Amino acid sequence: MGKKLKNESVISIVKDDLCTGCGTCAAICPYHAIEMSENPRKHILLPTVKEEKCTNCGNCRRVCPGHEVDFKKLNAWIFGKRCTDNFNDILLGYHIKSYSGYSRDFKVRYGSASGGLATEVLLFALRENLIDGALVTRMSKDRPLKPQPFIARTPKEIMESAGSKYCPVPANEALEEILEEKGRYAVVGLPCHIHGIRKAEKVYEKLRKRIVLHLGIFCSHTDSLLETEYLLYKLKVNITDVERIDYRGKGWPGMLSINLRSGRCIDVPFHDWIKIHAYCLFSPTRCLLCCDHCAELADISFADAWLPEFLSDSVGTSIAVARSRIGDDILHQAQSKGKIELRELEDVKVAESQKMMRFKKNSIAVRFLLFNALGRKLPIYNTEILKPSYVDWPRSAIIFLNRYIAGKRSLWGSLESFANLQNPLERMYKKALRFSS
Repeated sequence: MGKKLKNESVISIVKDDLCTGCGTCAAICPYHAIEMSENPRKHILLPTVKEEKCTNCGNCRRVCPGHEVDFKKLNAWIFGKRCTDNFNDILLGYHIKSYSGYSRDFKVRYGSASGGLATEVLLFALRENLIDGALVTRMSKDRPLKPQPFIARTPKEIMESAGSKYCPVPANEALEEILEEKGRYAVVGLPCHIHGIRKAEKVYEKLRKRIVLHLGIFCSHTDSLLETEYLLYKLKVNITDVERIDYRGKGWPGMLSINLRSGRCIDVPFHDWIKIHAYCLFSPTRCLLCCDHCAELADISFADAWLPEFLSDSVGTSIAVARSRIGDDILHQAQSKGKIELRELEDVKVAESQKMMRFKKNSIAVRFLLFNALGRKLPIYNTEILKPSYVDWPRSAIIFLNRYIAGKRSLWGSLESFANLQNPLERMYKKALRFSS
């Protein structure tokens, strides 16, 4: 029984370090045998299976994006066609058009991570009765360093979820409520969340009918709960003193804002702390094996507009990649009613704005080879992977070194010195990209 359980459930996926922590399995288990909880060694949220409740139905494994995502089949099922072979489609995934834009509500735009397009689309869909609720995430009021996925049913609740969360989020746990309550829903998530939702929709017709809009967020990787602990360590802030944390907001590129129980607020400019994220110091292992930066299976994917023409923008501009007709239509409906500003953007501009695309599509080949050499399990994809650059080898090696040091609290004093080893490699990497293009 125990051996069979490991094969039929997500236990083996967790054991092989392939779990994304998306939470899909916990939501769809008909016997409530799966719970998401913090792993004290890895500092991420992982599923645990109550063996006395599990019947080995295998549904959790079928919807799991951790061990397999067949992009070509899912693209054909979702969009009715396969991606073409041109370069930008390999980077961006199948799409109709790309845009830059922002919410015309200053409060929404200023309080979001970048431009507030995703938040404004949700607000528009709710107010126009296109949806009855949206799967989103906010930080818990009772446990301010822990994310709280939930179904937002009011504009106020949607606003509470605005902004990026640089921590592991089991967002798809909230699918359970969508399964239980009739209605039309939007979902918001990182690529792995959207992968799990799309796979679950193939198994559960009820989900497929109730989820009418999928909003994806571009993602290089998530961060373990240790990253926030490290940020507080650098700021000399005790975890128990934190009342609220916002990773982005207050304009663009924004502030890390930490509100203390004493009433004091600490604001850290985005560029003063984001290298900790950019260098993958606290990246979970599974994130380094992901090939989807752009949430390729969403109806609309959103990102920061990291382009020279927007760098002087202190309020925020988003990039939106419309992939389905539903996604493209709702953007234009919101624009026609004066809720958002929208301009077409060339695909090459989207690629230029997101250097981490190549981290997912090029250098993943190096990480696959390194993991394979170590005898580690790899996820199965059916998609195109681009040829790595010569600098991806030392870059990947330094990422692994950084992650090892970051995982040892006793070495945190030296962490940023080791991380700075990546600076010359970044310059080499940019030169290699210019040369290759």
